[in-house]
Amino acid sequence: MTSTQIPGYLIGTWAIDPVHSDVSFVVRHLGVSKVRGHFGTFEGTIVTAENPLESTVTAKIDAGSVDTRNEQRDAHVRGEDFLDTAKYPELTFTSTGVRAHGEGFLVDGELSLHGVTKPVTLELEINGFGDGMSEGAKVVGFSASTDISRKDFGITGGPAGAVVGDKITILLEIEAAKQG
Repeated sequence: MTSTQIPGYLIGTWAIDPVHSDVSFVVRHLGVSKVRGHFGTFEGTIVTAENPLESTVTAKIDAGSVDTRNEQRDAHVRGEDFLDTAKYPELTFTSTGVRAHGEGFLVDGELSLHGVTKPVTLELEINGFGDGMSEGAKVVGFSASTDISRKDFGITGGPAGAVVGDKITILLEIEAAKQG
């Protein structure tokens, strides 16, 4: 895979723009519906290498910034039954490799959540490289997703765990600005 195969590909270091990005999740409730939530505070760095397969990403999410549009549920998700944000205030992701996959890529990495670190693979789509809002500024956009098991990360859900699905789909819509 070469950078010439990715239209407009630019080498560089990119800072995730939280204003124009979304970090969200979906989980089943009572086995019949899906509840969605977002994290409002996060940051990260993407390094696009000359060889795209040598690119890297690191990200940090403030676990306490979870928002499911219901304050009572948010307080429960922040509590000991789920994220336990007092003890584990952040989630982190560090990539360990990038692989070509069909029209997109797979980003392998380590996700640390609830005091447990596990390997995860993100399915990645490069949405494009382009001009930013300021003179000479450059931006890049990505969409990514993965499914994790909350139980793999030691999240039981307490009594509510019986009505909340184990599989959590993580969805990322990322815009990042080129640094330097």
